[in-house]
Amino acid sequence: MNLLGLLEIISRGEDSRHQFKRNVTNADSLAADMVAFSNGDGGKIIIGVNDNGAIADLSADDIRRVNQLISATASQNVQPAINPVTENIKTDNGLVIVVDISAGINKPYQDKNGVFWVKSGSDKRRATSREEIQRMFQKSNLLHADEIPASGFTVEDLDFDYFNSYFLRRFGEMPDVQELPPEKILGNMNLLRDGFLTVAGALLFAKTPQFKLPAFIVKAGVFNSTDISTSGYSDSRDIGGKLADVFRQTVNFIINNINHVQGNQGFNSLGIPEIPPESIEEIVANALIHRDYFVSAPVRAFVFRDRVEIISPGHLPNNLTVENIKLGNSNTRNSSLASFAYHLIPYRGFGSGIIRAITKYPHIDFHDDRDGNFFKVVLHRAVFDRRASSQESEFRM
Repeated sequence: MNLLGLLEIISRGEDSRHQFKRNVTNADSLAADMVAFSNGDGGKIIIGVNDNGAIADLSADDIRRVNQLISATASQNVQPAINPVTENIKTDNGLVIVVDISAGINKPYQDKNGVFWVKSGSDKRRATSREEIQRMFQKSNLLHADEIPASGFTVEDLDFDYFNSYFLRRFGEMPDVQELPPEKILGNMNLLRDGFLTVAGALLFAKTPQFKLPAFIVKAGVFNSTDISTSGYSDSRDIGGKLADVFRQTVNFIINNINHVQGNQGFNSLGIPEIPPESIEEIVANALIHRDYFVSAPVRAFVFRDRVEIISPGHLPNNLTVENIKLGNSNTRNSSLASFAYHLIPYRGFGSGIIRAITKYPHIDFHDDRDGNFFKVVLHRAVFDRRASSQESEFRM
């Protein structure tokens, strides 16, 4: 960093990526700041600057001592250890140390006392909620929500007829041919852990998954306007059940509540849905399989006068962006769930679902809201309405 860059940062004040310190003497406090930056998007600690932006003029002894403290703290007080880069920059009013901390690749980080720190604006705070800490493990692929035990779900909650039918279709034989107890078979399939069905096991094969996982449903609604807050709804539904049932009911709910055009079909035909069912299926499948199951909230499917919205809890994982998922990039958040869903619903994975949806129906927008922690897909209806009106006129002629 050059002097002009440093002065520009100082002139803007502290923010979530830059923190000022007049001096540093406490290793525990410094470790907390390092942990918070490592658990977030990285940042810089600028030592030798007062809160008001004035240069504090560190002495030569301060520079040596602080650099040694930074090195020792990063290796001994931060777990796992990090490797910050330091730079001494000379200003007209004295030396300043810039400590550059990268976003960690081994999240979550903690201090030597086992505290997980995260950034909160220009300050930091303890990460106290289980979901927040779990999500940091998730980002490092150390923990997957679909593989953790679903408390309260035992083998007795399994729909054995449904599971046996799936097993026969997939493996060509009934489970009892293996002469193993159900617990062993489910454990081998990564659907049972510590005596409980995993979240994936419960969502896929339990008799009534939402009895003990009430948040993992689809809330569906049809609104008479373009704004959820300005009019009532003409239909609403909480869609629960096994994942395959939820998928089919959600797709049918959307298709039944959008326009159908006769086109060149016979008078008694049901008509062609204004949005291709294949695109709806791809988007709904992705919402159910790739949502963040650490977030206790439902998927939402809303039909408005001009659009259909499908909203999933959790933003895109890791480094995925809207731009690269449209090019086929993928990062499976729930790998166990995805591997079974492939045999239960029209889902292929491989990052091709979004491409197929757009190819069938280009009028789709994607919104990755990292602050709100949700991912929204909007399928516009207005474009097809104009085409549908034209088709209907031609048909009447």
